[in-house]
Amino acid sequence: MPTTKKITLKSSDGETFNVDEAVALQSQTIKRMTEANRIGNGIPLSNVTRKMLAKVIEDCKKMICPRRAWDAEFVKVDQAVLLILVMDPFLFGL
Repeated sequence: MPTTKKITLKSSDGETFNVDEAVALQSQTIKRMTEANRIGNGIPLSNVTRKMLAKVIEDCKKMICPRRAWDAEFVKVDQAVLLILVMDPFLFGL
């Protein structure tokens, strides 16, 4: 069984996430960084906490699959987190 290429994303609070390349490349910001060969030992995302990055990765995974009821479930978070999630598409180029 072939292995899927992974990209390492690093949150501002030091958490690392090994993400399937197809998932990570849903973010135009990450896509540009990989195209510019700026990956090195992972892609540092200095403005994104592990909690937010986990949510963004979750969203990117859903972008490559049908969404439906998932959208309603995804935004069931407190208001402060929801505000940041609204800003993430701008930050990540989604």
